[in-house]
Amino acid sequence: MSDKILMKGNEAIAEAAIIAGCRHYFGYPITPQTEIAAYMAKKMPKIGGTFLQAESEIAAINMVYGVASAGKRVMTSSSSPGVSLKGEGLSYLAGSDLPSLIVNVQRGGPGLGGIQPSQSDYFQSTRGGGHGDYHMIVLAPASVQEMAELTVKGFELADTYRMTAMILADGTMGQMMEPVSLDLDVKPAPEKPWATTGTGMAREHNIVNSLSLVPEELEELNFKRYDRYKVIEENETMYEEYKVEDADIVLAAFGIAARVSKNAVDEARKMGIKAGLIRPITLWPFPKAPFKAAAEHAKAFISVELNMGQMIEDVILATESKRPVTLCNRAGGMIPDPKQVLNSIIEVNGGIQ
Repeated sequence: MSDKILMKGNEAIAEAAIIAGCRHYFGYPITPQTEIAAYMAKKMPKIGGTFLQAESEIAAINMVYGVASAGKRVMTSSSSPGVSLKGEGLSYLAGSDLPSLIVNVQRGGPGLGGIQPSQSDYFQSTRGGGHGDYHMIVLAPASVQEMAELTVKGFELADTYRMTAMILADGTMGQMMEPVSLDLDVKPAPEKPWATTGTGMAREHNIVNSLSLVPEELEELNFKRYDRYKVIEENETMYEEYKVEDADIVLAAFGIAARVSKNAVDEARKMGIKAGLIRPITLWPFPKAPFKAAAEHAKAFISVELNMGQMIEDVILATESKRPVTLCNRAGGMIPDPKQVLNSIIEVNGGIQ
């Protein structure tokens, strides 16, 4: 393990992307992710890479489409309303089966909302992000170290499955500073025989396109993509369990909410309440198995979120409604503190017995 250095979460993402072999970044400034673009603006020209501040988020995502078509590792980043503007491009990337990495450091909404941290883009990211039948791989870091590690993982998963991966971080993760090891395990990018790199008259032309006007052919493409999604669900789901084995009350949380919840679990245990935590790391595919298993012994679940209640729907589905699931939340850029989460645990438990 290399020595650790103090970095902001946004900076860790940018440096990890470079370590992963990304040499093309296109973006547009918006709080609270602007440090990613600023870091890339300084670093990319020094390493022979490309940084371009596009005229809009729409332009940036289409530049990503072009570089991804050529088989190169490419990234863009934004915050909530900026990702909405990228929605059409995200759908085109999915329709063309192109790998890329998108970073969303979330702020409060809807609309322009505010610049404080939020998790209110959960629906947007886990249900596609744009129009049509598709998914993105969605990774949710809960530390600055994971901001770096999951960035590398995102590039690798995108290349492996020829699809978009997204880092979905709340604004806290982007702005907080923690020691980070940049001794990251990076696998070499695979061969991409489908890329539009020029033929040298040695092969037939490759065509990258998301348009399919024959309905039977488009249906077949969608079925094939969903077969691929099943493989991802079986092989790439990631999560962390904390004191779940004997838990009566199981919390579900990701990002900063998970860190707050872990403290609340410890305090509940001191009071004699058997609490535990399941932290999804992949929000899509959602880790259904640990929730289903926990539902066999837990009395209830609490979904802790920085929104009006979005992930709670996946928790209810994963537990097959066998146990009650309640919501502990703040919204609009507010973060629940451990005391609020602890009070929810006590209430669901029926008090301190």
